[in-house]
Amino acid sequence: MSNEPNNPPSTNPFEAPPAAEPAPESPEQVMQAAASRIAELEAQTAELKDRWMRAEAENANVRARAQREVNEARQYAVQKFAADVVEAADNLRRGLDSLPPPDDGQPEIITRLRDGLAGVERSFIAVLERNGIKREDPTGTPFDPNLHQAMSEQETEAHPPGSVIQAWTPAWTLHGRLLRPAMVVVAKAPPPEITVAPSRLDTSA
Repeated sequence: MSNEPNNPPSTNPFEAPPAAEPAPESPEQVMQAAASRIAELEAQTAELKDRWMRAEAENANVRARAQREVNEARQYAVQKFAADVVEAADNLRRGLDSLPPPDDGQPEIITRLRDGLAGVERSFIAVLERNGIKREDPTGTPFDPNLHQAMSEQETEAHPPGSVIQAWTPAWTLHGRLLRPAMVVVAKAPPPEITVAPSRLDTSA
């Protein structure tokens, strides 16, 4: 016989009853819970991927903007120096224009001076163009307020209204950015002629 005492069931009304064991889940419930967890993880992965792509796009924009600012700073850092250089180029052209035009009876020294200055100007302009500084003669082109500064208007029928008929100075640009506008004379249409119809004389008696 066993010596273990028999433990009668407790009759204490304040003692909680023993917890019931949870019922085992069915395979359908297990699959449903797994599918719900997978969907939750997929949603979190998609959100993290979207955040990562947005951050990468923002970083790419920041890098591109910084590179563009560096390039612009490098290109236009010499803008003031370039403006002084084109002033020298304009003065060289004024010197050439001040010489008398070629003539068979001219002294040889004038011809040599003109040819020498013309060669210097060609070399000078070539150097400027290699460094992004360009000269544009607007004569015969439509007036462009972004490149030209109108100094006067001249009535003429030989040129279309609004076109440049004379350029006192050329336009200069640095890598496409305006350095100095061209000083120009713009064509203006002459006023229409006013015709007076001949008066009719009353010949009735």
